[in-house]
Amino acid sequence: MPYFESRLKVNSNDFEDIEQKLDFCKNLGIKYLILEFENGVKNIKPELMDKISSFSEFKIYYRTTFKPKNLDDLRNKLKQYINVSNIIAVESTDKEVQIQAARDSRVDLISFSDENVIKTLTPGIISLTKQNNSFIEFSLGLLMTKSKVIQSRVLRSLYRALQLSMQLNANFIISGNVDNFYNLRHPRALISVSHTLLSIPLLTAKKAFSDNVLALINRVKMRQDKNYYELGVKLIGRGDIQ
Repeated sequence: MPYFESRLKVNSNDFEDIEQKLDFCKNLGIKYLILEFENGVKNIKPELMDKISSFSEFKIYYRTTFKPKNLDDLRNKLKQYINVSNIIAVESTDKEVQIQAARDSRVDLISFSDENVIKTLTPGIISLTKQNNSFIEFSLGLLMTKSKVIQSRVLRSLYRALQLSMQLNANFIISGNVDNFYNLRHPRALISVSHTLLSIPLLTAKKAFSDNVLALINRVKMRQDKNYYELGVKLIGRGDIQ
């Protein structure tokens, strides 16, 4: 079963930084990664992608995370990303932005990784993401702080949000999403943290780092395949019939 680090932030202008982080992941035994460039994937030079691809020991995917200021900003950002093959995520405290993102088939993931954003999760957003077969993201990076006050506050918010998500059977993933890569942990360690500190059943925690991430990646692939009419329905030709 592959376990993912689903949000490893990298600087597209600093390959040494990327190389250092990938080497650190290699030493930790993390083989499945979703990289997030600070300015999105769209304008990344092919030469950089080729360099990253040379790390053949990894299975690497990409994501773009929008943090729109308002609804118009979200729409403008999404217009620039038509028929892209990477994961599109949205992170915002704005309710209107969240609702639109949850309804938009181009958005694969709504992230509740920021401390202020976590508190805004509602049953309505969960319901919309389930209808659209999109996903919700939580991150454990905020727990990697020396401040016990902040850690305790974030822990309470995360616990409430995760319990709500499980009660409503939400599609959710969990990422490490650490700012300091020395705080990186293997997903197996984060599964243990999720189970012991956040009271997530062990199987559910494993799915949040594995099966659910694979389902998210498959959603992106289906979005790119014009033969798919809707979830579970694929248009086939004579050549597809055995």
